[in-house]
Amino acid sequence: MKRHRIQVVVVIFLASLIASAQDTRFQPTDQQIPAPDCLSVAVKDLWFPGSRLCGPNEHEAWLADITHWRDERRIRIGYDGSRYDRPEFKWTQSSFIQPQMMVHDRYFYDPVAGRYTVDRYLDDLDKRFGGIDSVLIWPTYPNMGIDNRNQHDLIRSMPGGVAGVRQMIADFHRRGVRVLFPMMMWDQGTRAPDRSWPEEIAALMAEVGADGINGDTQDGVPLAFSLAADKSGHPLVFEPEGGPSDEALAWNLMTWGQYQFPFTPLVDKYKWLEPRHMVNISDRWNREKTSDLQFAFFNGVGWESWEDIWGIWNGITPRDAEATRRVATLERAFAPFLVSRDWEPLALMLRYGVYASRWPLADQTLWTIVNRNEYDLDGDQMEVAPTPGTRYFDVYHGVELKPQPRGAERTVLSFSIEAKGYGAILATKVPDEKLQGLLSKMKQMTSAPLASYSHEWKFLPQQIVPIPPTAPVTATPDGMLKIPAADFDFDVAGIEVEGLNDMDVDVQYPWEDSPRRFHSHPLHIDSFYIDKYPVTNAQFKKFLDASHYHPKDDLNFLRDWKNGIFPDGWENRPVTWVSLEDARAYAAWAGKRLPHEWEWQYAAQGTDRRLYPWGNEWDASSVPAPDKSRTMRPPDAVDAHPKGASPFGVMDLVGNVWQWTEEFVDEHTRAGIIRGGNYYQPQGAIWYFPEVYKLTEHGKLLLMSPSMDRSGTLGFRCVVDAR
Repeated sequence: MKRHRIQVVVVIFLASLIASAQDTRFQPTDQQIPAPDCLSVAVKDLWFPGSRLCGPNEHEAWLADITHWRDERRIRIGYDGSRYDRPEFKWTQSSFIQPQMMVHDRYFYDPVAGRYTVDRYLDDLDKRFGGIDSVLIWPTYPNMGIDNRNQHDLIRSMPGGVAGVRQMIADFHRRGVRVLFPMMMWDQGTRAPDRSWPEEIAALMAEVGADGINGDTQDGVPLAFSLAADKSGHPLVFEPEGGPSDEALAWNLMTWGQYQFPFTPLVDKYKWLEPRHMVNISDRWNREKTSDLQFAFFNGVGWESWEDIWGIWNGITPRDAEATRRVATLERAFAPFLVSRDWEPLALMLRYGVYASRWPLADQTLWTIVNRNEYDLDGDQMEVAPTPGTRYFDVYHGVELKPQPRGAERTVLSFSIEAKGYGAILATKVPDEKLQGLLSKMKQMTSAPLASYSHEWKFLPQQIVPIPPTAPVTATPDGMLKIPAADFDFDVAGIEVEGLNDMDVDVQYPWEDSPRRFHSHPLHIDSFYIDKYPVTNAQFKKFLDASHYHPKDDLNFLRDWKNGIFPDGWENRPVTWVSLEDARAYAAWAGKRLPHEWEWQYAAQGTDRRLYPWGNEWDASSVPAPDKSRTMRPPDAVDAHPKGASPFGVMDLVGNVWQWTEEFVDEHTRAGIIRGGNYYQPQGAIWYFPEVYKLTEHGKLLLMSPSMDRSGTLGFRCVVDAR
């Protein structure tokens, strides 16, 4: 029996070796292939006996090992790279710079003019860092889940609906930029799609004319999605966020690079398996992008130039922007080299901390080079084999190099490469006009070192949008309650899912010097009157009948109403599907205004710092029962839960519908602060818009346009200033 157990253990051990190791000493870790052992040595390790730097033999052995692994791996997975040959997908192989862009970016859409401003958005990127090749347009998280609109419904809710989105994409195409949208397979709590996921996505993307799909949180997008898109007659490129299986490389033509950044650059596994595969390195929260750009340039791949992270601005510094411009210019110019099947990563260089990839193409060769050191290097950098007629160009600096003999058997190229900088060398026998134009451009572009550009990261300051006071009144208006003047400790925190406590998360009140998540400030609040209940459907109907108000952007306006009439029995339910602009229009008609957030909180909380309007303990009987379905019932009547009254008698503050208060703006983003939470709770993911029932927390809803901002769980109440 014991002998049998030993045999079983041996068999399992051997099987695990066959399945994982594939007879390689450099097994990939996640998405990256390790460097040779000699390049993984830390500087301090050089002090110890037996430690040394790499020689030619180590590099050749490493390259032979990972090449053997690649050849065998492609056989094991039955690799078929024919999808990369298809003309409609060739754009991916030069899509080096791809931002993830929130649709709420004020450079992308002008809510005052009511139009997309694609040219303004692209002109800004051209000016700041040299432009982009594709764009991932993000209309969903973090707002998704405030009601039961699914990810496809939110695309259809963008300004102008499907027709508007289609024209917007055409505007990007006119500028040579490809367009992707996200796909969230975790979205299983909102409205169920009418067709299978592959069919639904293929049909919508064909309708709007998009080029591809990013698979959010996905380790590979299944083949069924590519096949469905092909069947629709509108093929799509799929770009998972995480690393797909090696087999899925055949149909996932792009991926994000979720990298580690040691001193020595590592080799991207997918790029090594298929040189035509495009990776965009994603490292959104890091405020310093040198490693992203250096690893991209070394691997011949691209970068996810992500600045607006769920409404939190992590802008590119001037130095990183200029480095992006230079790296992207070279990668675009030499894109055919960067898919070379003869790519040689970690080609030997002469200086410590300088790393290169060698990219042969026909009778020419390109080297992409990075200096990982914190100091400039000048002089001999690489050896070359003397070849009659071959000329060498430092294409980064835009000058020709003269090979220099070093003794009888060595020929070297000498050039400079600045600290944390870049280099590129081209060997060619026939420099053409195109090369001469590039040399002239790069010489001018690199005339100032990167070190001369600021590397200081700065947050975007925000401003609160003023709420003009009303004409003060002395008597309590009908349906309102008087809230007395008081000194109030305004303590509130934002509930964004991501961002931790970084500067620029949440909002910046007028008394703060930067945006932040946690806010605390003593205030004196003058007396005011507040609606006892949220505005109801019946009240809003009176406004419409009297004012004949109709918004210019009317998509989703009063979406539950039919022919200007709310459903039977809904007269005392809070009106929803109204934008911030709609609510302000009603308030102005009524001689009222929307409340400041601290007024709303004071009316709900009083001065004893309670957590809920009724006290400090949660009471489910004081609020509507939660709706966890995918269909979303209507809200309850505003007077259905009298136990939820605040110390001042204000009703229906928490748990029925969200309520509009403040608006904040910065250069790129608008956001509405909404209070009270709602009854709808989509299930199955942590990524849905978080509920906020505590009076010490608020929701931040990113704003784009009335069509997007309106929600089936968002209403409002008004206030009037007291004399």
